[in-house]
Amino acid sequence: MTRVLVLQGPNLNLLGTREPEIYGRETLDEIHTGIAARAAELGLQVDFFQSNHEGALIDRLHERDFDVAIVNAGGLTHTSVALRDALLGIARPFIEVHLSDPSTREPFRQVNFLADIAVTSIVGQGARGYHLALERIAAGLGDRHGAR
Repeated sequence: MTRVLVLQGPNLNLLGTREPEIYGRETLDEIHTGIAARAAELGLQVDFFQSNHEGALIDRLHERDFDVAIVNAGGLTHTSVALRDALLGIARPFIEVHLSDPSTREPFRQVNFLADIAVTSIVGQGARGYHLALERIAAGLGDRHGAR
């Protein structure tokens, strides 16, 4: 059974109350419940980890107890070379997910340290993006630099 780590970055614990016009009204727990249900339907094993601390996210990746990751790095997407290096260093494929589409937002969000090393990026789909990532994993990841 494919083991999937869903890695959630800073401030995602505030979902449901943080800028709901951008991120929606679902809480992180509600999103995780939906992910777990869809993963079970697809025959995937899923584990969740969220932290507001860059080092904790990196330490979790270093455990390497998963086959593939779904990563929503939040604001670290635009700032963290260390997270990028960890994702490269563990040699596990990952799909980048963002609830909103960072490319349509503030100019500083145009910088993305993860997109070019991700299998694919799913942006602007809200919580559905995680389900799309699971479906991609269940179907086989295919080309490392698949369609965005």
